[in-house]
Amino acid sequence: MFTSITGFAAVILYLGGFSYLLFKLLKEPTFNTSGLQTLAAGAITLHGLSTMQLLFVADGLDLSLFRIFVLIAFVINLVVFISGRKKPLHSMYLLLFPISALSLIAALETPSTKPAVLMSPYIQAHIVISILAYSLLAIAALHALLTGYQNWQLKHKKQNFLMRTFPPLQTMEDFLFELILAGEIILTLSLISGFLYYDDLFDQKLLHKVTLSIVAWLVYAVLLWGRHSRGWRGIKAISWSWVGFVAILMGYVGSKIVLEFILN
Repeated sequence: MFTSITGFAAVILYLGGFSYLLFKLLKEPTFNTSGLQTLAAGAITLHGLSTMQLLFVADGLDLSLFRIFVLIAFVINLVVFISGRKKPLHSMYLLLFPISALSLIAALETPSTKPAVLMSPYIQAHIVISILAYSLLAIAALHALLTGYQNWQLKHKKQNFLMRTFPPLQTMEDFLFELILAGEIILTLSLISGFLYYDDLFDQKLLHKVTLSIVAWLVYAVLLWGRHSRGWRGIKAISWSWVGFVAILMGYVGSKIVLEFILN
């Protein structure tokens, strides 16, 4: 009952925050975001409480797909909220708030698709590190979309209400590579901890995920090298970041869909 109350309260605040943000952007793109930040703080707090209740159940840790989506959405919102106190990133809430509301509704209304399991603290730590890596790289992918959109608007000498809320393109690109670097570091820790703590990381159920995670790690490594050595930016940087994210997405989400919905 407590999970449902906090979860649906978070949904209401997310949808209210989305409506409030859209109204403000249409009326005055450079509005004071303190009210929005207050709504976001309340929604994220309730979201976090619901996430804890959904994941940590009596039988152990529930890692069903929709519950993992809720955790990833929570981490993404939290990172954007913290970073948004120094950078004007509130435009990202136009996508994040509806996605977060949908993920919570799906997790609350859909029965668990995977039995809860008892795990050692080391495996749980590996899972948390992996989810943090996926979350940061998901934020980077979303930010790459916004950066690409801004780049296209500037090249075509256009400026709509959303563009007026963005920081300068250079700032957008710098933040993109900060996210990718942080995600790459944590993804490295995830791969290392996986090799250390899993008895057979290359068994049939994990091979697909591990292989694509390594591919993603290599793609992001090349992108960071290109940025540092060749000054990559613009469409090239955005394209490489999305290639890496698609590999991550297929490795994690694709394998869970197959295991929980198709093979199950």
